[in-house]
Amino acid sequence: MRAFIIAAFACLAVSAASAGETRTVHGLSLLGELKYPPDFTRFDYVNRDAPKGGTARLSSIGSFDNLNPFIPKGDAASGLTLIYDTLMKRSLDEPGAEYGLLASAAQVADDDSYVTFALRPQARWHDGTPVTVDDVVFSFETLRDKGAPFYRFYYQNVAKVEALDASHVKFTFAVKGNRELPHIMGELAILPKHYWATRDFSATTLEKPLGSGPYEIESADPSHGITYKRVADYWGADLPVNVGQNNFDRITFVNFNDPDVALIGLFSDAYDFRAENGAKNWATAYDGAPPVKTGAIVREMPTLKNPEPMQAFIFNLDREKFKDERVRLAFDYAFDFEWTNKNIFYGQYARTSSFFQNSDLASRGVPQGLELEMLKPYRAQLPAELFTTPYSEPATDGSGTDRDNLRKAKELLSAAGWNFKNGQLVHDKTGEPFTFEFLDVEEHFSKIFLAYTERLKRLGIIASYRSVDQTQFINRVRKFDYDVMMTGWGQSNSPGNEQRDYWSSAAADSPDSRNYARIRNPVVDALVDKVIFATDREHLVAATNALDRVLLWNHYVVPGWYAPTERLAYWNRFSHPEKLPDYDTGFPDIWWWDDAKAQATAQRKAQAK
Repeated sequence: MRAFIIAAFACLAVSAASAGETRTVHGLSLLGELKYPPDFTRFDYVNRDAPKGGTARLSSIGSFDNLNPFIPKGDAASGLTLIYDTLMKRSLDEPGAEYGLLASAAQVADDDSYVTFALRPQARWHDGTPVTVDDVVFSFETLRDKGAPFYRFYYQNVAKVEALDASHVKFTFAVKGNRELPHIMGELAILPKHYWATRDFSATTLEKPLGSGPYEIESADPSHGITYKRVADYWGADLPVNVGQNNFDRITFVNFNDPDVALIGLFSDAYDFRAENGAKNWATAYDGAPPVKTGAIVREMPTLKNPEPMQAFIFNLDREKFKDERVRLAFDYAFDFEWTNKNIFYGQYARTSSFFQNSDLASRGVPQGLELEMLKPYRAQLPAELFTTPYSEPATDGSGTDRDNLRKAKELLSAAGWNFKNGQLVHDKTGEPFTFEFLDVEEHFSKIFLAYTERLKRLGIIASYRSVDQTQFINRVRKFDYDVMMTGWGQSNSPGNEQRDYWSSAAADSPDSRNYARIRNPVVDALVDKVIFATDREHLVAATNALDRVLLWNHYVVPGWYAPTERLAYWNRFSHPEKLPDYDTGFPDIWWWDDAKAQATAQRKAQAK
């Protein structure tokens, strides 16, 4: 393998040397050294001898009307990434690492000013056509120009892409020192230029698209679901990054109208695997279900090492009433998490207190050392308490009758110019009553919203609750048509360019971005750049700590909650490696169909009838 990697770039050695120092690698890591050497044969967490066969069925909420997941139109079907290969493939047992898939190797400038990938000559599309460097160039330019706005932010610092010869493609960056850009290019999903030459990429479609990945679409019914079948002659089946993976003959996503119906579908054997996100369901619905009692459905609670998402009540700062941070903080004091956790969540959650919860990226205590040095230039633009007081969420005794936080919330509202007049909370200058709308999708958070509404009502704030279907929710979010909603942001152990799409001022003015709060803050913009251009892990952690702290102290959201463990429930027909990887449960990629378990489960079902 090492000799092959060197050979893949031998023809470019002279031109590379003239452009500056480079390194040729079989994989890319954001954190430093790679775990797996150039001659590795498989990832440690897979079963090399996992049998092929069987079907894995998952659930999907709502219908779909689009088989192109890369555009900001329509509702895309679940699982579409199964049909596409990327230049490199991530490892699930080390953070921020990826190894060659479509590309056999990469040549990276020491100053991260460019990366060149060597394509594997055996790579093929499902129609037998070779994957070419022209496909790579086409993919990047198409996603940047016609894809969802996320791609424009993600690829903002990519100056150009060019085919150097029949097997090498080079990405040149507009900046130096952005250590994530080579990694981002490795994640690029490659699209077939010859297929899209006669089709409109920007339009929704229900035509089965052409891919090069381990699966292809077998059938797609917008109302009922989508099924993928394993490609029998998949070109990359024996690559080290794929050994022991892609074991199911078919992977199906079954559509359900809402999560409650989907749970019933699990118990009735309409699908096989569920990652449960409902605390009440996990606490009350499973134990009494017949297939759980008989062992036909098993449950696991693995612990992963990923940062927990910031799921939160998110304010739309373009609404005038939420521009004042004292109002936003008052909302935080009005939310009684302790009561909610005890009475609605069955004590299964912890309060989120960071945008990078459960990682070293989360800010703690008061800023010190390198983080403090990064924040000092912005001291005049930041709350004074940020430098002297550890951030913490307001807490109650959980009784539901604790009035201290409501009293503090009332004081904050009054300081912001909202006071009682004629029995309602109104603004001192405009006389406008304080009303707003909670936006929800399919009543996912109805109980939490309604309990929160009652607390706010005691402050004179009148909240209406609006639940819409998934399509309406997506369209309203894309247009920033909401007052307050609950969603969030996932994070990796190596944050980078995606932070622009989450927090930057430019993203706030871009339709379809993920700056859901519409944050426009020059300090946040500057710290996002520090995260992106961090030179090593120490600077990345310090910059992310600083960004986290500034986001928290501006009270852009009312932080929600997280579960310390994953909650998996599945029909006992599968097996997985004894130790799951640290950063992903790996379903369905590294799991496999187990005939013996499937037969035993069939017998249990028959006996239960």
